[in-house]
Amino acid sequence: MTFSASQIAQIINGKLEGNTDVSVASFGKIEEAKKGQLTFFANSKYEDYLYQTNASIVIISEAYLLKQPIAATLIRVKDAYSAFATLLTKYQEIVQQTLSGIQEPSYIAKTASYGENVFIGAFVYLGEKVKIGNNTKIYPNTFIGDNVYIGENTIIHAGVKIYHDCQIGNNVIVHAGTVIGSDGFGFAPQADGSLTKVPQIGNVVIEDFVEIGANATIDRATIGSTLIKKGAKLDNLIQIAHNVEVGYSTVIAAQAGISGSTKIGNGVMIGGQAGIVGHIQIADGSKINAQAGLGKSLKKPGLAVTGSPAYDYSQAIRSQAIARNLPDMEKRIKELEALVKQLLAERVP
Repeated sequence: MTFSASQIAQIINGKLEGNTDVSVASFGKIEEAKKGQLTFFANSKYEDYLYQTNASIVIISEAYLLKQPIAATLIRVKDAYSAFATLLTKYQEIVQQTLSGIQEPSYIAKTASYGENVFIGAFVYLGEKVKIGNNTKIYPNTFIGDNVYIGENTIIHAGVKIYHDCQIGNNVIVHAGTVIGSDGFGFAPQADGSLTKVPQIGNVVIEDFVEIGANATIDRATIGSTLIKKGAKLDNLIQIAHNVEVGYSTVIAAQAGISGSTKIGNGVMIGGQAGIVGHIQIADGSKINAQAGLGKSLKKPGLAVTGSPAYDYSQAIRSQAIARNLPDMEKRIKELEALVKQLLAERVP
C-alpha cells in the first residue's frame, strides 16, 4: 500500500512542509530509513540522523526549529511520537481488514455464534455457547472454551488459550501463547501433610482496550472474577494470580508476578521482574521499580518504591548515596580516632 504525504497529514492532523505529492509504502527507523519510507523524529538523541536520513517523509514536532535544510518532506504535529503511533494503528487496521472469514480446518460448536466481518483462523476451537463480536480476529491454533464472551474489534493472536466462562471486552489485544482462565493456585493443607486442591469456579474478566503480551498467564478466580480493568497494559511473561484486580490504565512490565487477591489501583506502574505478595492493596499512581519485592500495602497514592523488601524510592536513593561514601567515611573515622588518641595522650600528666 502506498500513501501520499497529504493523505498521511490528513490522518494525523499535521501540517506539510515540502513536496506534498511524495509517497511512501513502508516505515523505517530514522537512522536506517530509505527513500520511499516514512519515519519520525521525537528524541533529541537522534537529532543528527534527522539531517542524514534518506526517508521521504518525516513526522516532526511543530515546535522543532531546523538547524539546516533537509530533503525529506516534513509533517509537523504537536506530538511526533503520538502521531506516529496513531498512523501505525491506522495502518494496522487497514491490513487487518483484509482478514475475514473462517479458515479450515476449524471446530465451531453448534451453539457458538459470531458477528459480522470476523476472522477465524485454521485449527481454532470454539466451544459451546461462545459469543464473538463484530470485526474480531481469532488467529490460528487458538482455543476458546465454553461460554466465553469476546467483544468487538478484538484481536486474539495465535495459540492463545481462553478457558471456559471468561469474558473479553472490546478493542482488546491478546498476544500469542497467553493463557487466560487457568486454575488459580489454591490448595488446602490437610492434617496428614497432603494438599487438597480448592476448586476454582470463578472466571477472568478483561475490560475494553486492554493489551496483554505474549505468554502471559491470568488465573481464574476461586470465586468471583480476576479483573483486568479498562486500558490496562500487560507485558510478556506476566503472572496474574486468582482474584487479582488490575486497575484502569495500569502498566505491568515483563516477568512481574502478582499474587492472589491483591488489588492494584489505577495508573500504577510496575517494573519488570517485580514480585508482589497476595492480599494487599496498591494505591492509585504507585510506582514499583523493577525487581522490587513488595510485601505490604501501599496506601498513599503516587508513592514510588524500590528494593526487596520494597521501600520508599527517595529514601533508597539517599541510602545508596551513603553506601557509596562508606569507604571515605571509614577513612575519616580512622583519622578522627587517631587524632583523639593523640589528644588524649597529650593530656596525660
